[in-house]
Amino acid sequence: MSFEEAELIRRRAEAFLRNAQRLLDEGEYDLAMFSLEQYCQLILKYKLLVKKGSYPRTHSLRRLIRELGVFDRRILELVDNIRNLHYIARLEEAYIASRYLPVIYEEAEVKDIMRFVVEVFKPLVEAL
Repeated sequence: MSFEEAELIRRRAEAFLRNAQRLLDEGEYDLAMFSLEQYCQLILKYKLLVKKGSYPRTHSLRRLIRELGVFDRRILELVDNIRNLHYIARLEEAYIASRYLPVIYEEAEVKDIMRFVVEVFKPLVEAL
């Protein structure tokens, strides 16, 4: 994949994060959760593209994180720390639940997931 294609994935990831905040502000909690998951998935795939030139065709944040752990073990804090793992699992669930299941997310839980993504997930990924 070319540099331009990788940058497109990065820009889309960042757009999903901005969209998540906008949707949260508008009270669209289900779609905000989906956008948060999409941000996480795409930014991890972007980092894998930069590090190894490809990424697996998966929606599993855990698998993507573990693959990045080969390059920098610090990212494994997202799956080795049980508190962080709970957030990662919730984000993975949101991929399916917010699209296909009758799950309704509440403001407080989406705000908490947003806080995790911005304050914990994003800094760890950006450090790679």
